[in-house]
Amino acid sequence: MVTKNIENKIEEKKATMTRPPIVVVLGHVDHGKSSLLEAIREDFKITSKEAGGITQHIGAYEAEYHDKKITFIDTPGHELFSQMRSRGAKVADIAILVVAADESVKPQTIEAIEQIKKAKIPMAVAINKIDKPEANVERVKQDLAQHDVMVESFGGKVPAVETSAVTKKGIEDLLEMILLMAELEDLQADFGRSGEGVVIEALLDSKRGPTATLLVTNGVVRAGELIGTKSANGKVRILEDFQGGAIDQATASMPVVMIGFENVPRVGEEWHIFSSEELMRSFLSLENKEQKISQVSVVDSDMKVLNLVLKADVSGSLEAIENVVSSLPHDEVVVRVIRADVGEIGENDVKFARSTNARIFGFRTKVSAAAIDLAEKEKIQIETFDIIYELIQRIREFMEESVEDEGGREDIGALHILGVFLVDKKRQVVGGKVTEGEVRKGIRAEIIRAEEIVGEGRITNVQRDKKDVLSVAKGQECGLSFEGTELIQEGDTLQFYIERPPKKS
Repeated sequence: MVTKNIENKIEEKKATMTRPPIVVVLGHVDHGKSSLLEAIREDFKITSKEAGGITQHIGAYEAEYHDKKITFIDTPGHELFSQMRSRGAKVADIAILVVAADESVKPQTIEAIEQIKKAKIPMAVAINKIDKPEANVERVKQDLAQHDVMVESFGGKVPAVETSAVTKKGIEDLLEMILLMAELEDLQADFGRSGEGVVIEALLDSKRGPTATLLVTNGVVRAGELIGTKSANGKVRILEDFQGGAIDQATASMPVVMIGFENVPRVGEEWHIFSSEELMRSFLSLENKEQKISQVSVVDSDMKVLNLVLKADVSGSLEAIENVVSSLPHDEVVVRVIRADVGEIGENDVKFARSTNARIFGFRTKVSAAAIDLAEKEKIQIETFDIIYELIQRIREFMEESVEDEGGREDIGALHILGVFLVDKKRQVVGGKVTEGEVRKGIRAEIIRAEEIVGEGRITNVQRDKKDVLSVAKGQECGLSFEGTELIQEGDTLQFYIERPPKKS
């Protein structure tokens, strides 16, 4: 027995080895996170199946520099994916904050800084797009200092590298900086233990079944082993690296595609390898029991409850939509997502919606022919969308349609005016911060000055970060186009409202 314990200790010591760093890339939308990774991918053996355009699902990639590997997590920049970005920071060892030299610090830059600080991981700054004529590196450093990010050239401890995804300038300097930071962190993993990690993406492949992208944070996962999360379990049937090649095992810090779950796991869940089905079942039974308890909620008896069935192409999108739906403001009606799943909208979804008096909303997913036929027969409404904003706007309309009363005015939100930018005969362009509820395109607004109503008009357009949007929520700043007779002044309040006609009996 003593000899066996000594052998175990020796084996454990040998199994502890240095592992590659896991790097999360954060920053404001369009500041060049994905283009930086594309530049690295072209020169340093990094591969990806990611499509062009806005990254809407977390992707993980491996690079090799000076015979050392680096795992990158590319996080979405879109504001609806805040929860995904936050989760990315929690599984990483090092954060790279990407800031465009021509735009400097933006709202999502500030959010990323907060997430990095909360995760308590070391940070480096990539000041990107230095090839642009309007680039101003010193301004970026000054703006970062205002948010307690002091770069080394300003006397701080945060390293900063000037980069360009176009000219490739600074790319090697960035990789060298990452390897230096990883060496200082002394990242270790136990290669002698069973694997564990995090699900960073999941989908239902029509040919291969439930498919998950896993990040291995410790140990080793091998083909044939039992695997489980809070919501799914199975056996590792296929492991693939990000070149799409089959592999027998994956070690700490590796991102891998795994096929073998019996159903699609939830993004962000921890996964574990189990030595027996009995251990796996007991783990899942305990986790599912806790999950059911946590899902119990109390709804005000005076509020109308609307049931929704949500289906999406991948788990990341599904989670983002659920987060937004759960935060939609309304005084008289609450939306309850009673089923959320990935994959095609099928006949069983329609049957479930019929039994629960629910509507079905799909995001970038197909509807089976059988589901269409049954939905028409049972008068179950199915709506599908390719743009999240449009899906959320439709849910808002659904909420408003469902309010049963005698009509009248409903206050939607309020905005404090911070500046007036343009005034002409019919239109004013103003900027401000939403202090209550939300502002939407197309609604009415009263101008309140010194607690008196001095005018009214209509919101014809809403912009956030120079982009047209359908709505902006409480706590966010935005620009508005306003049509009305009274001129708005800085310091005024706009009170937004809608007039609902009486429902016909």
